Amino acid sequence: MKIQDMIDTILKGSQPLGIFPLPELMRFAAKGSINGIAVSAENEKQQYLAILAGEPEGAIFLDEKGTLYGDKAVMLITGADSFTLFDVKPELVEAVVAGSRIFEKSHLKKGDPYEIPEFGKKSAGLGIFTLTIHRDDKPQNGVRVSIRKEGKIVGSDVTTGDGSVGFKMVYGKYDVIVQDRNQTLTTFHVRFEESSPQRILQL
Repeated sequence: MKIQDMIDTILKGSQPLGIFPLPELMRFAAKGSINGIAVSAENEKQQYLAILAGEPEGAIFLDEKGTLYGDKAVMLITGADSFTLFDVKPELVEAVVAGSRIFEKSHLKKGDPYEIPEFGKKSAGLGIFTLTIHRDDKPQNGVRVSIRKEGKIVGSDVTTGDGSVGFKMVYGKYDVIVQDRNQTLTTFHVRFEESSPQRILQL
């Protein structure tokens, strides 16, 4: 049985506990040591988080390009999505986690991981960081780009026809995670400064 089919079967007999944005979901689950599965479905995109004793232990991300599990799935979960949390028996959650385990949980936990970090508001500076993704010097359209700061995802979007994407960010050092059409993840280490608001990244 496919893991999505197994989840659908589990959820049919499960009680919903509420609808939450991701940061609130993490706080609610941790406070109540919840065992459950959280679901977000929008357009062609579906996301699942498997939670054991209040901790996110498994993740699945589905869209028209395919399915990602575990850490790769977590990279694409953004704070803009709302999740419906279902109360599920621990042994059933564990069955889902077995095929989708998260090892890197840092940006799913503690507070709101999607707020732009502020380091002394006056000195930090804020601007628009434009990234252009190229392969063999050709712009790449429809590529998922996520921005990570200290293990936390602070922005995620898809490149336009000219291969570019823009984020409103505080100046500083970031990791840029690029997922191409083959679902391959590439990480770049960049510094966003007032003097360099644009950057071309070669895959």
